[in-house]
Amino acid sequence: MVPSLGNLDAYISAVNRIPMLAPDEEVSLGKQLREHGDVQAAGRLVLSHLRLVVSVSRQYLGYGLPHGDLIQEGNIGLMKAVKRFDPSQGVRLVSYALHWIRAEIHEYILRNWRLVRLATTKAQRKLFFNLRSMKQNLKDDAADGDTHRNTLTPAEVARVAGDLKVKPEEVVEMETRLSGGDIALEPQTDDGEETFAPIAYLADSASEPTQVLESLRRDRLTSHGIGEALEVLDARSRRIVEQRWLAVNDDSSGGMTLHELAAEYGVSAERVRQIEVAALKKMRKSLEAMA
Repeated sequence: MVPSLGNLDAYISAVNRIPMLAPDEEVSLGKQLREHGDVQAAGRLVLSHLRLVVSVSRQYLGYGLPHGDLIQEGNIGLMKAVKRFDPSQGVRLVSYALHWIRAEIHEYILRNWRLVRLATTKAQRKLFFNLRSMKQNLKDDAADGDTHRNTLTPAEVARVAGDLKVKPEEVVEMETRLSGGDIALEPQTDDGEETFAPIAYLADSASEPTQVLESLRRDRLTSHGIGEALEVLDARSRRIVEQRWLAVNDDSSGGMTLHELAAEYGVSAERVRQIEVAALKKMRKSLEAMA
């Protein structure tokens, strides 16, 4: 795994110090891995080519994604290449790994960058990954010498569309999307300082799944739960609870007092209180069973 962004320079410096393998060493390690499943041989093959991943990943910095993430995805591609590497074919690992490294980085970009949702066909993906460089080449070749112009002319749009076998309107739409930029929702630094980012003010706790479930559970308990809990009580206990906790008179003074209920049932106020406590315990168990 690639270190955090704060240590990225140290990581790159470290992998650049790892020596490359001689051709005979590479063949020997490749055979050990392929014939004997030697994990240490696989590790040496991977480590010696980490600098290649760093080099390839730099080509995709223009897409606005973290360099560390690009390197990490490229490393996954490198490991896939090492796993499939067959030294008997006479091809150096560096040539074989390039395809897997680029493929993994491409997939990462397509999964994570909002602009590429247009790129659903092979031709559109080719447009996505080549438009920037083609625009730069067209700008360099521009007869009018306007190197500050950011948009393609109709003639240039038609040329790009013809070269990449896509519709001109697809070139225009992709160019429009590429001219925009993504905003990171979360802070992009790890220096320990608080950074104000959109995630700080876009979060909606009311839509957070656990909060929604808790709210639904609470609503169910307050609406149906209380009624079902009252059903477990005998008639006297239920009336005492309803009068003591649920009744509201016209003067908003609440329900009956302990003494009023005691007089109604011909028992002491203390006895009414005991019945009330026992009833509430029974209701609480019923509600806990529903939760």
